[in-house]
Amino acid sequence: MNFLPDWPLAANTLFYFGFLLFCGALGGYVTHRWPWLPSITGFMLVGLMAGPNVLGLVGYEALASSRIIIDVALGLILYRLGLSLDIKQLVHDRHLIIISLVESTLTFVVVFFGMDLMGIHGLSAAVIAAIAVSSSPAVLIHVANELGASGPVTERAKSLVALNNVLAFLVFSALLPLLYSNADAPLTTILGGPVYQLLGSTLLGGCMGMALHIAARKTKDAHQYHLALVVGAVAFTLGAALTLKLSTLFAPLVLGIVVRSIERTELIANLEFGPAFELFFIALFVYAGANLHVAEMVQYAPAALVLVFGRSLAKWLGVGITAKVLGSNRRQAATTGLLLIPMAGLAIGLADTTLTLFQMQGAVVSSVILAAVAVLETVGPPISAKALRWSGDTLSAEAVDVDEDVEPAQAPVPVSATEA
Repeated sequence: MNFLPDWPLAANTLFYFGFLLFCGALGGYVTHRWPWLPSITGFMLVGLMAGPNVLGLVGYEALASSRIIIDVALGLILYRLGLSLDIKQLVHDRHLIIISLVESTLTFVVVFFGMDLMGIHGLSAAVIAAIAVSSSPAVLIHVANELGASGPVTERAKSLVALNNVLAFLVFSALLPLLYSNADAPLTTILGGPVYQLLGSTLLGGCMGMALHIAARKTKDAHQYHLALVVGAVAFTLGAALTLKLSTLFAPLVLGIVVRSIERTELIANLEFGPAFELFFIALFVYAGANLHVAEMVQYAPAALVLVFGRSLAKWLGVGITAKVLGSNRRQAATTGLLLIPMAGLAIGLADTTLTLFQMQGAVVSSVILAAVAVLETVGPPISAKALRWSGDTLSAEAVDVDEDVEPAQAPVPVSATEA
Protein backbone atom coordinates (compact mmCIF):
# COMPACT_ATOMS: atom_id res chain seq x y z
CA MET A 1 0.00 0.00 0.00
CA ASN A 2 1.30 3.41 -0.93
CA PHE A 3 1.27 5.70 2.10
CA LEU A 4 2.47 8.74 0.15
CA PRO A 5 0.05 11.23 -1.48
CA ASP A 6 -0.61 11.02 -5.20
CA TRP A 7 1.30 13.35 -7.51
CA PRO A 8 0.37 15.91 -8.63
CA LEU A 9 -1.21 16.80 -5.30
CA ALA A 10 -5.01 16.96 -5.32
CA ALA A 11 -6.42 19.71 -3.12
CA ASN A 12 -9.90 19.50 -1.61
CA THR A 13 -12.71 21.81 -0.56
CA LEU A 14 -11.36 22.32 2.96
CA PHE A 15 -7.92 23.21 1.59
CA TYR A 16 -9.29 25.90 -0.71
CA PHE A 17 -11.71 27.19 1.91
CA GLY A 18 -8.94 27.49 4.48
CA PHE A 19 -6.57 29.11 1.99
CA LEU A 20 -9.09 31.73 0.89
CA LEU A 21 -10.24 32.39 4.46
CA PHE A 22 -6.67 32.83 5.73
CA CYS A 23 -5.66 35.13 2.87
CA GLY A 24 -8.96 37.00 3.05
CA ALA A 25 -8.44 37.81 6.72
CA LEU A 26 -5.01 39.23 5.89
CA GLY A 27 -6.52 41.26 3.05
CA GLY A 28 -9.14 42.67 5.40
CA TYR A 29 -6.42 43.62 7.87
CA VAL A 30 -4.39 45.42 5.19
CA THR A 31 -7.39 47.60 4.28
CA HIS A 32 -7.40 48.95 7.83
CA ARG A 33 -4.42 51.08 6.74
CA TRP A 34 -7.03 53.12 4.84
CA PRO A 35 -9.84 53.72 7.36
CA TRP A 36 -12.21 55.00 4.67
CA LEU A 37 -11.98 51.66 2.82
CA PRO A 38 -14.24 48.85 4.16
CA SER A 39 -12.63 45.45 4.74
CA ILE A 40 -14.98 43.91 2.15
CA THR A 41 -12.86 45.53 -0.56
CA GLY A 42 -9.78 43.78 0.82
CA PHE A 43 -11.57 40.43 0.87
CA MET A 44 -12.60 40.77 -2.77
CA LEU A 45 -9.16 41.95 -3.93
CA VAL A 46 -7.52 38.93 -2.31
CA GLY A 47 -10.04 36.64 -4.00
CA LEU A 48 -9.46 38.32 -7.36
CA MET A 49 -5.67 38.00 -7.05
CA ALA A 50 -5.80 34.33 -5.98
CA GLY A 51 -8.56 33.39 -8.43
CA PRO A 52 -8.40 32.17 -12.02
CA ASN A 53 -8.31 35.69 -13.49
CA VAL A 54 -4.92 36.67 -12.03
CA LEU A 55 -2.59 34.19 -10.28
CA GLY A 56 -4.73 31.12 -10.87
CA LEU A 57 -4.03 29.65 -7.42
CA VAL A 58 -7.70 28.70 -7.26
CA GLY A 59 -9.55 27.59 -10.40
CA TYR A 60 -13.24 27.65 -11.29
CA GLU A 61 -13.56 23.92 -10.53
CA ALA A 62 -12.23 24.46 -7.01
CA LEU A 63 -14.61 27.37 -6.54
CA ALA A 64 -17.52 25.20 -7.67
CA SER A 65 -16.57 22.51 -5.16
CA SER A 66 -16.61 25.13 -2.38
CA ARG A 67 -20.09 26.29 -3.31
CA ILE A 68 -21.81 24.52 -0.43
CA ILE A 69 -19.86 26.60 2.10
CA ILE A 70 -20.86 29.80 0.31
CA ASP A 71 -24.50 28.68 0.23
CA VAL A 72 -24.47 28.28 4.01
CA ALA A 73 -22.82 31.69 4.46
CA LEU A 74 -25.33 33.40 2.18
CA GLY A 75 -28.22 31.50 3.79
CA LEU A 76 -27.24 32.75 7.26
CA ILE A 77 -26.89 36.31 5.96
CA LEU A 78 -30.33 36.17 4.29
CA TYR A 79 -31.82 34.65 7.46
CA ARG A 80 -30.36 37.50 9.48
CA LEU A 81 -31.72 40.02 7.00
CA GLY A 82 -35.17 38.44 7.27
CA LEU A 83 -35.05 39.13 11.01
CA SER A 84 -35.13 42.86 10.21
CA LEU A 85 -38.58 42.56 8.61
CA ASP A 86 -41.44 42.20 11.09
CA ILE A 87 -44.71 41.49 9.24
CA LYS A 88 -46.81 42.75 12.17
CA GLN A 89 -44.98 46.08 12.14
CA LEU A 90 -44.94 46.23 8.34
CA VAL A 91 -48.74 46.05 8.22
CA HIS A 92 -48.88 49.27 10.25
CA ASP A 93 -45.91 50.91 8.54
CA ARG A 94 -47.44 52.01 5.26
CA HIS A 95 -44.68 54.54 4.64
CA LEU A 96 -42.08 51.80 4.38
CA ILE A 97 -44.25 49.82 1.96
CA ILE A 98 -44.86 52.89 -0.22
CA ILE A 99 -41.14 53.76 -0.31
CA SER A 100 -40.22 50.21 -1.29
CA LEU A 101 -42.86 49.96 -4.02
CA VAL A 102 -41.97 53.34 -5.55
CA GLU A 103 -38.22 52.67 -5.47
CA SER A 104 -38.53 49.12 -6.82
CA THR A 105 -40.88 50.15 -9.62
CA LEU A 106 -38.62 53.03 -10.63
CA THR A 107 -35.59 50.71 -10.60
CA PHE A 108 -37.34 48.14 -12.80
CA VAL A 109 -38.52 50.75 -15.33
CA VAL A 110 -35.17 52.58 -15.57
CA VAL A 111 -33.14 49.38 -15.97
CA PHE A 112 -35.60 47.86 -18.47
CA PHE A 113 -35.47 50.86 -20.80
CA GLY A 114 -31.74 51.22 -20.23
CA MET A 115 -31.18 47.65 -21.42
CA ASP A 116 -33.46 48.29 -24.39
CA LEU A 117 -31.29 51.26 -25.40
CA MET A 118 -28.24 48.98 -25.20
CA GLY A 119 -29.75 46.44 -27.59
CA ILE A 120 -31.03 43.94 -25.00
CA HIS A 121 -34.75 43.62 -25.59
CA GLY A 122 -37.86 41.80 -24.42
CA LEU A 123 -37.65 39.06 -21.81
CA SER A 124 -33.90 39.36 -21.31
CA ALA A 125 -34.25 43.04 -20.44
CA ALA A 126 -37.20 42.31 -18.15
CA VAL A 127 -35.32 39.58 -16.26
CA ILE A 128 -32.29 41.86 -15.82
CA ALA A 129 -34.58 44.63 -14.54
CA ALA A 130 -36.28 42.24 -12.09
CA ILE A 131 -32.93 41.07 -10.72
CA ALA A 132 -31.75 44.70 -10.47
CA VAL A 133 -34.50 45.37 -7.93
CA SER A 134 -32.61 43.21 -5.40
CA SER A 135 -29.99 44.60 -3.02
CA SER A 136 -27.09 43.05 -1.12
CA PRO A 137 -27.80 42.29 2.55
CA ALA A 138 -24.23 41.15 3.16
CA VAL A 139 -22.66 44.53 2.37
CA LEU A 140 -25.15 46.48 4.48
CA ILE A 141 -24.93 44.16 7.48
CA HIS A 142 -21.14 43.90 7.36
CA VAL A 143 -20.46 47.64 6.94
CA ALA A 144 -23.03 48.53 9.62
CA ASN A 145 -21.41 46.07 12.03
CA GLU A 146 -17.93 47.31 11.18
CA LEU A 147 -18.93 50.91 11.94
CA GLY A 148 -21.10 49.98 14.92
CA ALA A 149 -23.98 51.83 13.22
CA SER A 150 -27.40 51.90 14.86
CA GLY A 151 -30.35 54.18 14.29
CA PRO A 152 -33.35 54.83 12.03
CA VAL A 153 -31.39 54.91 8.75
CA THR A 154 -29.65 51.60 9.42
CA GLU A 155 -32.86 49.85 10.48
CA ARG A 156 -34.94 51.28 7.66
CA ALA A 157 -32.28 50.32 5.10
CA LYS A 158 -32.27 46.72 6.39
CA SER A 159 -36.06 46.54 6.03
CA LEU A 160 -35.92 48.03 2.53
CA VAL A 161 -33.20 45.59 1.45
CA ALA A 162 -35.33 42.69 2.70
CA LEU A 163 -38.36 44.05 0.82
CA ASN A 164 -36.23 44.59 -2.29
CA ASN A 165 -35.19 40.94 -2.31
CA VAL A 166 -38.75 39.72 -1.74
CA LEU A 167 -40.07 41.91 -4.58
CA ALA A 168 -37.23 40.89 -6.90
CA PHE A 169 -38.02 37.22 -6.34
CA LEU A 170 -41.75 37.82 -6.88
CA VAL A 171 -41.21 39.72 -10.15
CA PHE A 172 -38.69 37.10 -11.31
CA SER A 173 -41.24 34.35 -10.53
CA ALA A 174 -43.90 36.26 -12.48
CA LEU A 175 -41.61 36.29 -15.54
CA LEU A 176 -40.87 32.56 -15.36
CA PRO A 177 -44.06 31.51 -17.23
CA LEU A 178 -43.07 33.75 -20.15
CA LEU A 179 -39.56 32.31 -20.16
CA TYR A 180 -40.90 28.74 -20.06
CA SER A 181 -43.36 29.56 -22.84
CA ASN A 182 -40.60 31.08 -24.95
CA ALA A 183 -38.61 27.85 -24.47
CA ASP A 184 -41.60 25.77 -25.69
CA ALA A 185 -42.04 24.09 -22.31
CA PRO A 186 -45.24 22.08 -21.66
CA LEU A 187 -48.21 23.86 -20.09
CA THR A 188 -47.78 22.04 -16.78
CA THR A 189 -44.24 23.42 -16.48
CA ILE A 190 -45.26 26.92 -17.57
CA LEU A 191 -47.96 27.14 -14.90
CA GLY A 192 -46.65 24.78 -12.26
CA GLY A 193 -42.94 25.64 -12.17
CA PRO A 194 -43.16 29.24 -10.89
CA VAL A 195 -45.99 28.41 -8.46
CA TYR A 196 -44.04 25.47 -7.06
CA GLN A 197 -40.89 27.58 -6.63
CA LEU A 198 -42.68 30.48 -4.92
CA LEU A 199 -45.16 28.61 -2.73
CA GLY A 200 -42.77 25.75 -1.99
CA SER A 201 -39.95 28.04 -0.87
CA THR A 202 -42.37 30.11 1.23
CA LEU A 203 -43.86 27.02 2.84
CA LEU A 204 -40.44 25.52 3.55
CA GLY A 205 -39.14 28.72 5.13
CA GLY A 206 -42.36 29.17 7.09
CA CYS A 207 -42.39 25.63 8.48
CA MET A 208 -38.74 25.82 9.49
CA GLY A 209 -39.39 29.22 11.09
CA MET A 210 -42.17 27.71 13.19
CA ALA A 211 -39.98 24.73 14.11
CA LEU A 212 -37.09 27.01 15.12
CA HIS A 213 -39.42 29.18 17.22
CA ILE A 214 -40.86 26.15 19.03
CA ALA A 215 -37.39 24.71 19.65
CA ALA A 216 -36.19 28.06 21.01
CA ARG A 217 -39.15 28.25 23.41
CA LYS A 218 -38.53 24.72 24.67
CA THR A 219 -34.85 25.50 25.28
CA LYS A 220 -35.21 29.11 26.46
CA ASP A 221 -33.27 28.36 29.64
CA ALA A 222 -30.33 26.93 27.69
CA HIS A 223 -29.10 29.85 25.58
CA GLN A 224 -25.87 28.06 24.73
CA TYR A 225 -27.78 25.91 22.23
CA HIS A 226 -29.57 28.72 20.41
CA LEU A 227 -26.78 29.49 17.94
CA ALA A 228 -26.58 25.81 17.01
CA LEU A 229 -30.35 25.76 16.55
CA VAL A 230 -30.19 28.73 14.16
CA VAL A 231 -27.28 27.39 12.09
CA GLY A 232 -28.90 23.95 12.01
CA ALA A 233 -32.25 25.37 10.91
CA VAL A 234 -30.65 27.41 8.11
CA ALA A 235 -28.52 24.47 6.92
CA PHE A 236 -31.54 22.14 7.06
CA THR A 237 -33.59 24.67 5.05
CA LEU A 238 -30.86 24.91 2.42
CA GLY A 239 -30.51 21.13 2.20
CA ALA A 240 -34.27 20.64 1.90
CA ALA A 241 -34.46 23.37 -0.76
CA LEU A 242 -31.76 21.64 -2.81
CA THR A 243 -33.48 18.27 -2.48
CA LEU A 244 -36.90 19.68 -3.38
CA LYS A 245 -35.51 21.97 -6.14
CA LEU A 246 -36.69 25.10 -4.36
CA SER A 247 -34.94 28.44 -3.95
CA THR A 248 -31.94 28.33 -1.60
CA LEU A 249 -32.11 32.14 -1.52
CA PHE A 250 -35.78 32.83 -0.81
CA ALA A 251 -36.39 30.05 1.74
CA PRO A 252 -33.84 31.27 4.37
CA LEU A 253 -35.09 34.85 3.92
CA VAL A 254 -38.64 33.67 4.67
CA LEU A 255 -37.28 31.69 7.62
CA GLY A 256 -35.92 34.87 9.19
CA ILE A 257 -39.08 36.87 8.45
CA VAL A 258 -41.28 34.22 10.07
CA VAL A 259 -39.11 33.97 13.20
CA ARG A 260 -39.18 37.75 13.69
CA SER A 261 -42.91 37.99 13.05
CA ILE A 262 -44.12 35.23 15.42
CA GLU A 263 -41.85 35.88 18.40
CA ARG A 264 -43.38 37.83 21.27
CA THR A 265 -40.39 37.68 23.60
CA GLU A 266 -36.67 37.85 22.89
CA LEU A 267 -35.54 34.33 22.07
CA ILE A 268 -33.92 33.69 18.71
CA ALA A 269 -34.64 36.89 16.75
CA ASN A 270 -32.27 38.98 18.88
CA LEU A 271 -29.53 36.37 19.12
CA GLU A 272 -26.04 37.86 18.88
CA PHE A 273 -23.92 35.90 16.41
CA GLY A 274 -20.67 37.33 17.78
CA PRO A 275 -17.27 37.79 16.07
CA ALA A 276 -17.41 34.25 14.63
CA PHE A 277 -20.03 35.48 12.15
CA GLU A 278 -17.23 37.41 10.43
CA LEU A 279 -16.00 34.09 9.02
CA PHE A 280 -19.06 33.85 6.78
CA PHE A 281 -18.58 37.37 5.41
CA ILE A 282 -14.90 36.74 4.67
CA ALA A 283 -15.66 33.46 2.89
CA LEU A 284 -18.50 35.00 0.86
CA PHE A 285 -16.61 38.03 -0.41
CA VAL A 286 -13.30 36.28 -1.06
CA TYR A 287 -15.29 33.75 -3.09
CA ALA A 288 -17.07 36.59 -4.93
CA GLY A 289 -13.73 38.21 -5.81
CA ALA A 290 -12.23 34.94 -7.01
CA ASN A 291 -15.32 34.13 -9.09
CA LEU A 292 -15.33 37.38 -11.08
CA HIS A 293 -15.57 36.78 -14.83
CA VAL A 294 -13.29 39.46 -16.27
CA ALA A 295 -13.89 38.51 -19.93
CA GLU A 296 -17.65 38.83 -19.55
CA MET A 297 -17.23 42.08 -17.65
CA VAL A 298 -15.27 43.53 -20.56
CA GLN A 299 -17.64 42.21 -23.23
CA TYR A 300 -20.80 43.53 -21.57
CA ALA A 301 -19.20 46.58 -19.92
CA PRO A 302 -21.39 49.20 -21.71
CA ALA A 303 -24.67 47.48 -20.76
CA ALA A 304 -23.40 46.79 -17.22
CA LEU A 305 -22.41 50.43 -16.71
CA VAL A 306 -25.85 51.59 -17.87
CA LEU A 307 -27.38 49.15 -15.39
CA VAL A 308 -25.09 50.35 -12.58
CA PHE A 309 -25.72 54.07 -13.08
CA GLY A 310 -29.43 53.73 -13.88
CA ARG A 311 -30.12 51.39 -10.98
CA SER A 312 -28.09 53.45 -8.49
CA LEU A 313 -29.81 56.68 -9.48
CA ALA A 314 -33.26 55.08 -9.37
CA LYS A 315 -32.74 53.65 -5.89
CA TRP A 316 -31.22 56.83 -4.49
CA LEU A 317 -33.87 59.15 -5.93
CA GLY A 318 -36.72 56.69 -5.41
CA VAL A 319 -36.03 56.29 -1.70
CA GLY A 320 -34.83 59.85 -1.09
CA ILE A 321 -37.69 61.73 -2.75
CA THR A 322 -40.44 59.39 -1.53
CA ALA A 323 -39.17 59.35 2.06
CA LYS A 324 -38.83 63.17 2.05
CA VAL A 325 -42.39 63.59 0.72
CA LEU A 326 -43.63 61.28 3.49
CA GLY A 327 -41.99 63.47 6.12
CA SER A 328 -38.60 61.92 6.79
CA ASN A 329 -35.56 63.94 7.78
CA ARG A 330 -33.73 65.19 4.66
CA ARG A 331 -30.39 63.66 5.65
CA GLN A 332 -31.97 60.32 6.50
CA ALA A 333 -33.96 60.27 3.27
CA ALA A 334 -30.88 61.06 1.15
CA THR A 335 -28.57 58.50 2.76
CA THR A 336 -30.99 55.55 3.05
CA GLY A 337 -31.18 55.12 -0.71
CA LEU A 338 -27.38 54.94 -0.98
CA LEU A 339 -27.39 51.86 1.26
CA LEU A 340 -29.48 49.98 -1.31
CA ILE A 341 -26.91 50.38 -4.11
CA PRO A 342 -24.79 47.21 -3.52
CA MET A 343 -26.06 44.10 -5.31
CA ALA A 344 -24.75 40.54 -4.94
CA GLY A 345 -26.09 37.28 -3.53
CA LEU A 346 -29.69 37.12 -4.71
CA ALA A 347 -28.77 38.72 -8.04
CA ILE A 348 -26.10 36.09 -8.72
CA GLY A 349 -28.46 33.30 -7.67
CA LEU A 350 -31.29 34.46 -9.95
CA ALA A 351 -28.86 34.98 -12.84
CA ASP A 352 -27.52 31.43 -12.36
CA THR A 353 -31.09 30.10 -12.27
CA THR A 354 -31.86 31.85 -15.56
CA LEU A 355 -28.69 30.45 -17.16
CA THR A 356 -29.46 26.92 -15.96
CA LEU A 357 -33.07 26.89 -17.16
CA PHE A 358 -32.88 29.07 -20.26
CA GLN A 359 -29.54 29.01 -22.05
CA MET A 360 -30.34 31.64 -24.66
CA GLN A 361 -31.60 34.41 -22.37
CA GLY A 362 -29.46 33.19 -19.48
CA ALA A 363 -26.15 33.82 -21.26
CA VAL A 364 -26.96 37.50 -21.75
CA VAL A 365 -28.63 37.96 -18.35
CA SER A 366 -25.82 36.26 -16.45
CA SER A 367 -23.07 38.19 -18.24
CA VAL A 368 -24.64 41.62 -17.68
CA ILE A 369 -25.58 40.89 -14.06
CA LEU A 370 -22.16 39.47 -13.16
CA ALA A 371 -20.41 42.46 -14.71
CA ALA A 372 -22.70 44.87 -12.83
CA VAL A 373 -22.24 42.96 -9.57
CA ALA A 374 -18.46 43.23 -9.92
CA VAL A 375 -18.75 47.02 -10.16
CA LEU A 376 -21.39 47.41 -7.45
CA GLU A 377 -19.59 45.15 -5.00
CA THR A 378 -16.43 47.21 -5.53
CA VAL A 379 -17.92 50.70 -5.16
CA GLY A 380 -20.83 49.67 -2.92
CA PRO A 381 -18.99 49.16 0.39
CA PRO A 382 -17.25 52.60 0.39
CA ILE A 383 -20.54 54.26 -0.60
CA SER A 384 -22.37 52.42 2.20
CA ALA A 385 -19.71 53.41 4.73
CA LYS A 386 -19.92 57.08 3.74
CA ALA A 387 -23.72 56.99 3.76
CA LEU A 388 -23.78 55.63 7.31
CA ARG A 389 -21.32 58.30 8.44
CA TRP A 390 -23.45 61.02 6.86
CA SER A 391 -26.77 59.59 8.05
CA GLY A 392 -26.74 60.89 11.61
CA ASP A 393 -27.04 57.37 13.01
CA THR A 394 -24.98 56.52 16.06
CA LEU A 395 -21.56 55.04 15.21
CA SER A 396 -18.93 53.41 17.38
CA ALA A 397 -16.29 55.74 18.79
CA GLU A 398 -13.58 54.11 16.66
CA ALA A 399 -15.56 54.63 13.45
CA VAL A 400 -16.05 58.31 14.25
CA ASP A 401 -12.38 58.85 15.11
CA VAL A 402 -11.03 57.46 11.83
CA ASP A 403 -13.22 59.66 9.66
CA GLU A 404 -11.74 63.11 10.15
CA ASP A 405 -13.74 64.62 7.29
CA VAL A 406 -17.08 63.97 8.95
CA GLU A 407 -18.46 65.49 12.11
CA PRO A 408 -19.10 63.10 15.02
CA ALA A 409 -22.28 61.13 14.54
CA GLN A 410 -25.36 62.84 15.86
CA ALA A 411 -27.99 61.14 17.93
CA PRO A 412 -30.69 59.58 15.77
CA VAL A 413 -33.55 61.89 14.93
CA PRO A 414 -36.68 60.57 16.66
CA VAL A 415 -39.15 59.10 14.21
CA SER A 416 -42.61 57.67 14.57
CA ALA A 417 -43.39 54.00 14.32
CA THR A 418 -44.35 54.45 10.68
CA GLU A 419 -40.95 55.97 9.84
CA ALA A 420 -38.57 53.73 11.78
